[in-house]
Amino acid sequence: MTELSLRHGEGWRMDKLIIRGGAPLRGQVEVSGAKNAALPAMVASLLTEESIRLHRIPQLGDVRTIIGLLNHLGVSVEGRGQEPISLRADRIDRFEAPYQLVKTMRASVLVLGPLLARFGRARVSLPGGCAIGTRPINLHLAALEKMGATVSLDAGYVEAKAPRLKGARITFEGQTVTGTENLMMAATLADGVTVLENAACEPEVTDLAALLNRMGARIEGAGTPTISIEGASHLHGAEHEVIPDRIETGTFMVAAAITGGDVTINRCLPYHLEAVTEKLRETGVLVEETDCSIRVLGDGHVRGVNIRTHPYPGFATDMQAQMMALMSIAQGSSVITETVFENRFMHVNELLRMGADIKVVGTTAFVHGVPTLSGAPVMATDLRASASLVLAGLAAQGITTISRVYHLDRGYESIEQKLLGLGASIERVAEH
Repeated sequence: MTELSLRHGEGWRMDKLIIRGGAPLRGQVEVSGAKNAALPAMVASLLTEESIRLHRIPQLGDVRTIIGLLNHLGVSVEGRGQEPISLRADRIDRFEAPYQLVKTMRASVLVLGPLLARFGRARVSLPGGCAIGTRPINLHLAALEKMGATVSLDAGYVEAKAPRLKGARITFEGQTVTGTENLMMAATLADGVTVLENAACEPEVTDLAALLNRMGARIEGAGTPTISIEGASHLHGAEHEVIPDRIETGTFMVAAAITGGDVTINRCLPYHLEAVTEKLRETGVLVEETDCSIRVLGDGHVRGVNIRTHPYPGFATDMQAQMMALMSIAQGSSVITETVFENRFMHVNELLRMGADIKVVGTTAFVHGVPTLSGAPVMATDLRASASLVLAGLAAQGITTISRVYHLDRGYESIEQKLLGLGASIERVAEH
């Protein structure tokens, strides 16, 4: 059993972060592997009885959760710390993802497609995760039915059965990353060709397709709205390195800007951050790029810009909260419109406690920049809201205490150590 799976059993630690703000961040930092690429890559191990070897899997709460779920299903997981991990699903003896393992993370629903495709049955609890909107999985279920599955809902569980899934043409009503990934995995073992229309184009989808193709799948068009998957009779083992985390990269970019610092972010893919880079340059921040690094230089003064979230390659909803923290101290006013999730402004009330001037009307936030934020006790409400409060605390005068940082630990690996390396004054302590 891995270090990650052992830690999974400990539950969430109730820690808090204490930040003394006002110091510009300077230096270099290395980005971890992408959480949202690591999770589906690990789940893909269910599609074969051979070993899958994955590099750059981050040490995160969500990774511990998915390992706990895979262990429950019968997947063996080996590897620890910064080493590659190996997953082998040759002894699957359960086909149910129970509520207690699924409730904390929506990505757990990704086991549905692979279980159904390889074993012909799956029972998966309706998922949980951040409270940022309803995010129903009806798009997944309708698509599986079109592929010949019998799907029912019973006592909070999705039950699906199919002797063998059939290839089909599926048009998603709305773009869904997990839906695209779930159906793409399911289609790799289906009979015939499956075409996904209006598919998600996120880099994490492309990364999963690259792994699946290494396993013997035949996928074309990943990264575009139309993906074609020709089903195979079986898949085999493979080795794969997950892509760098573009949201962690963007968060450190904003950290440099909001503190007026000079930070170089290494082992990243700048072309995944084009929308964020464009907006930061509009604020007056200097951004320099190489093939695998980004340097951000701020002078402590940024201009307000308008932001509207969109699916990739648009401005990522997962960067909206971080940019709102930056706009809180920008010169002038900004308008931030959230189009992806209907309940993703929960960080606003906490920023107001720090002296921000923000008014929310429906799915739009009107931000009037203030000269400075003030440290205050605040509470994290979801993963990206946690990051916005850390950024605000780094820029604020005085001490900011952020409670419920287990949200942060779901998606940012060793963030306080990385920030300490850049000169931040940040400390993790246990809550009492």
